Amino acid sequence: MTHSTLDPAPPAGPRPAGRSALVIGGGLAGTTAALALADAGLRVTLVEGRPRLGGLAFSFHRSSPAGVLSVDNGQHVYLRCCTAYQWFLERVGAARLAPLQGRLDVPVLDARGRAGRRLGRLRRTALPVPLHLSASLATYPHLSLAERARVGRAALALGRLDPEDPALDGVDFAGWLRRHGQSPRAVEALWDLVGVATLNATATDVSLGLAAMVFKTGLLSRPGAADIGWARAPLGELHHTHAHRALDAAGVRTDLRTRVTAVTRTPEGRWRAATAGRPGEEPQVQADVLVLAVPQREAHALLPDGALEDPGRLLRIGTAPILNLHVIYDRTVLRRPFFAAIGSPVQWVFDRTDASGLRDAPGAGDSQYLAVSQSAAYDDIDRPVAELRARYLPELERLLPVARGARVRDFFVTRERTATFAPVPGVGLLRPSAPTDAPGLYLAGAWTATGWPATMEGAVRSGLSAARAALTDLGGF
Repeated sequence: MTHSTLDPAPPAGPRPAGRSALVIGGGLAGTTAALALADAGLRVTLVEGRPRLGGLAFSFHRSSPAGVLSVDNGQHVYLRCCTAYQWFLERVGAARLAPLQGRLDVPVLDARGRAGRRLGRLRRTALPVPLHLSASLATYPHLSLAERARVGRAALALGRLDPEDPALDGVDFAGWLRRHGQSPRAVEALWDLVGVATLNATATDVSLGLAAMVFKTGLLSRPGAADIGWARAPLGELHHTHAHRALDAAGVRTDLRTRVTAVTRTPEGRWRAATAGRPGEEPQVQADVLVLAVPQREAHALLPDGALEDPGRLLRIGTAPILNLHVIYDRTVLRRPFFAAIGSPVQWVFDRTDASGLRDAPGAGDSQYLAVSQSAAYDDIDRPVAELRARYLPELERLLPVARGARVRDFFVTRERTATFAPVPGVGLLRPSAPTDAPGLYLAGAWTATGWPATMEGAVRSGLSAARAALTDLGGF
């Protein structure tokens, strides 16, 4: 399997008749595993402690001065190279709700231009790799001519690396960039512009192996690999409503608001999960296959003795935060669907007016809803809302002059303190593969050894890997 392609469909072959599976966790990894196992003929039960599916890519309703809105907890995007996530969207019937750009086109605003803000574009042509980005790089105004030339040479050197080489896991990306002539300005205006959004870390805190995977797969594999897609509807509609419908159609029993407290193996070799019920009662579910599709610390707490040689390594996989700021203006201040920023604390800004339902809200008028997505937000994740408002609204006015005369109708914050695993050097040694040493027990989650960073793509791939491993062990492949 390569990093950029994947055939998620179970191959033809004998079906494991009469077998059952229990999937713990209803995020993208667990939902994917449940669908893949059900498609292969297993009786599947999926349990999720929350009242919804979707994991950390979800929506909720909020009453705003402009009306009741559907709010995504964070802005999630994917790329054309994310073949597994595209399969997931097709499988649950939601592909039309998250279309891709025709061609990569990222407006990049520099708030520190000598004559005020300056707009640059990162976009591709239809030329073959690496020429597809050459015209954009040659005219990118945020770098000098010499910096652009050095970026091109570094990109070619990055393309020659093998992301699966274990030696790259222990090397930090920032050091590699310095050794390849990249200035601090180039790191800010290009490498971190892309890397922070995809890896949830700056180059200093990123494994070279993961960085090479992201840039090689997204920018250097094929011309359209980095074309951006994002949901034009609330994420809950994709990852809960459509996913739940697909699970029902596949015959999966889905138990929400069901928390698993322990898993054990029966004398007959089946897996048994105890779930929290009414006082004095612990309902139990049994299955031949068990998939733990929960965050690493929850997986560690549920793992039975002997499942992993070193279960403590799961606790050494760190986490990284993502902060999202939600701003509703009384008028349109942004004419583009999104932009990225440099020279400012602001990272990426998306127009969520239509997706949230604001456009049709009775009290909306000409209001516009912007979502400001801040990855690796260690400095801001615990700041009070008032401080965040004082810090970021002036920055948005610097980037969007029309906002200076606009009234802010609402400002609120969503925080994911453990949004992703931290992609630090050495993390690859800690990430476990799907099979465990306990027969019939498998792990899934973006934090497992998918070769990808903590993305929706990585989550779906992990669910497919767990299902494939289980079916192989059952003789279904």
